Amino acid sequence: MSTTTPHEAVVLIHCPDRPGIVAQVTNCLNDVGGNILDAAQHTDFQSGTFLQRLHVSWPDQAPDVDAVDAALAELRDPLQLNWRIQWSGSLRQVAIFVSREDHCLHDLLLLRRDGQLNCRIAMIVSNHAGLADVARRFDVPFHHTPVAHSGDEQAEAVQRALLDSECIDLIVLARYMQVLSPTFVEAYRDRIINIHHSFLPAFAGGRPYHQAHEKGVKLIGATAHFATANLDDGPIIEQGVTRVTHRDRVEDMIRKGRDIERTVLARAVRWYLEDRVMVHNGRGVVFE
Repeated sequence: MSTTTPHEAVVLIHCPDRPGIVAQVTNCLNDVGGNILDAAQHTDFQSGTFLQRLHVSWPDQAPDVDAVDAALAELRDPLQLNWRIQWSGSLRQVAIFVSREDHCLHDLLLLRRDGQLNCRIAMIVSNHAGLADVARRFDVPFHHTPVAHSGDEQAEAVQRALLDSECIDLIVLARYMQVLSPTFVEAYRDRIINIHHSFLPAFAGGRPYHQAHEKGVKLIGATAHFATANLDDGPIIEQGVTRVTHRDRVEDMIRKGRDIERTVLARAVRWYLEDRVMVHNGRGVVFE
């Protein structure tokens, strides 16, 4: 973890919508020396909820983090305010789960190496041993945890112990071809990002490229979403598509789809690490 003094933070808030929220929150942050660098907001009119992301700096002196939290706490009752602060000096700990395919894994490792992902990839966990050399080349600990079947309690107990040992903040399922148990998913709610190789909600479940080929679709895609107890049904963070034709075989679709998978997953992970993603009423809200 970084030990540098934080001078910037991202503040995520949500509360019932009403006039004056922006003014009260910004005045609150100004009172503790904060300067708003960027602000984005969204109102969900269906539920009457206001959501906002604020990027705040303290240009004159290092902030008193307790004082910032206490100032926001004064708005808890009058605004029914909920908030979360991510300070710039805090580096997220990420675990990548993979099976046999390595294209998404390689992309994430290269982006981290090149400074494009603000995190520490603390481990790679796989139900197969074949990608150990990849982990070694990038100097990332590799853990082979054989899985007898989806939701394997024994395997998941080992995996959870590994995650706890590194205080993992985010789990990325980079083509991890196993279904996690509801207990596992609930333990890391809104902290597991999965890449599914179709444009959800079309072709959920297994062999989506085969399903797409059988239907003769003209577009195929990929979806990055939060994992939930319901397979391929979690809040969507990002999606992408590419065109195919009747000439494309399943193998061609798989090849074309891999390019979309890696870019869609990378964007979703980056946005999560930049605190641009909120989940509200089962939907992903992304402040780009």
